[in-house]
Amino acid sequence: MCSTNPRKWRFTWEAQSHSPTLKLFLFDSQTNPSLHCHNLLIRLDLAHSHLLASWTEQEEPPPDTGSRFLLRVPIPRVLIDPDSPVTFRALDDHIEAKLVLLLPVDHPILSRFDSVLNLDDDADGGDVFDPLKPLTMEPDVKSLSSTDGVHFYCRKCSSQLTRTLFKQFVEMPSVDWRELADNWFGNCCCSFGGVSEKLVNKYAHAYACTPGVCLLDTTAVTLCGDDLVGCKFSSRDGVQMFGRKREINDDGDGDDSCEAASVGVGTSPQVGSDFDGQSEGTQGFDEKLKPADGNSESLESVASRPHCCDSTCHGEVNPHNMAEPLVVDCKPGRSLDLMPNQRSFLNGLLGGSFMARSYNLSVDIKWKQFFCPQCSCLLGIYPCSNDDVPIDGGVRLFKCYISSSLPVGGSADYFRRYTLEKMFASQLVESAKDELSFRTVVRDLTTRSPMLQVVLVNPNSWCFSGDCLDAQSSLESVTKSDLLPVIKILFSACSSDRESQSRLLEDWVKKNQADEVFMLTHLVEELIEIMESAEHELPSSCRVLHGLSLSSMLR
Repeated sequence: MCSTNPRKWRFTWEAQSHSPTLKLFLFDSQTNPSLHCHNLLIRLDLAHSHLLASWTEQEEPPPDTGSRFLLRVPIPRVLIDPDSPVTFRALDDHIEAKLVLLLPVDHPILSRFDSVLNLDDDADGGDVFDPLKPLTMEPDVKSLSSTDGVHFYCRKCSSQLTRTLFKQFVEMPSVDWRELADNWFGNCCCSFGGVSEKLVNKYAHAYACTPGVCLLDTTAVTLCGDDLVGCKFSSRDGVQMFGRKREINDDGDGDDSCEAASVGVGTSPQVGSDFDGQSEGTQGFDEKLKPADGNSESLESVASRPHCCDSTCHGEVNPHNMAEPLVVDCKPGRSLDLMPNQRSFLNGLLGGSFMARSYNLSVDIKWKQFFCPQCSCLLGIYPCSNDDVPIDGGVRLFKCYISSSLPVGGSADYFRRYTLEKMFASQLVESAKDELSFRTVVRDLTTRSPMLQVVLVNPNSWCFSGDCLDAQSSLESVTKSDLLPVIKILFSACSSDRESQSRLLEDWVKKNQADEVFMLTHLVEELIEIMESAEHELPSSCRVLHGLSLSSMLR
């Protein structure tokens, strides 16, 4: 047997959640298998975890010419039913094969597949990087809080971003924290809903980014500007508002302050606040509201402790010190006024705004990008008022662009699983559950113009792609390979210079009641590149459906 340049052939394995079938796409850019792959034969070599595909280019090749082509395809770790035959067919632009599995790839029995078969590389029981685990915040809070302290680093250039060794990590509340408070306190026996309003007002009044405290949400960490190396926020009338200049380095070598580049990304669509403060209050924390060391309890738990109180109850809300009891002042006639920038918090503007929605944005907020002072790559974002004054003194650093240790991606880097692709996929699936819509339009955070149209086809798919091996490849088992969890999507990048396309898209949004989200231009452009790259993991006949491109993203 021989094989001419077989590495032009690609393979993609694909499985669907709860389905005991594994499908193979085998293709290249030049061959029409239905015309060129005669006497096609596909069989399994389970001893070496390979699938073998062979054919001839002529219907009746001369005998003993060795003109039969052979390709080897690595099989991912699944439980194949050896008694079931392999079905296959040659189509115009690919060969398709199907294997029958004993169990679906996401069956609970397989969740500990490595440990059962003693295949785990980490024999000493240490922490193993598992790309199959979903992105959840709880392990981050627990892992970071268990350390002796954490610095944050730029993932691209590995430069240290923080002056402060962070030891206190607090989980941010979800964007629906006001609604959560209403659910718990709306029927309070003494206030008939007033407790909920006072709780939320009090929280917004007390909230500010505090030096030495790291606030975490699902996509970002929020740090006080004073804790960031080279952070110098925009100023007004020559007075620096946040990120005070440090006169002496930790090593005593003098001023280490340099201005981090920031680009205004404009105002966001308006959603009015339900509360109107009448006079200015005090911004930030006073001394008794400073956080206690070592407390990592979720801020959302503030609104998850019902307190039925009488008309004389009173107290303070400390969002960073959950050890203190939560009591809300319910005295009749007493109101809490908020400054204009603090009213923005009433809309749940505390998160990283990686993927914002209209109901938690405000025209009073102008988002500015935050770049690495060393390599100038995008790291995050921070909110300013319309006069460029930072609202809370905090910078939201996206987890996909930072590391919690060196080397970047090492075993001590708790953000190593975070990528832009996985963060977007996770948020997209969560949005589909919350909004009951599988259609999404991603708009520019500045102009509100549509940039990306996405339809979530399947949130529970599994894929594995790569290059085929030739006949001369070693028969030894290949490195173990797993099917990776992905979401299947249809997408289309929107052209801003085509008015007709924009009108059609707006009609599509209204007709299908599509969800609308807002993201930075840079993030959307990078996501489009990821989607366009992944669509080439399928043959051309499988890449388009209903006028949209079919692709996949790791979840």
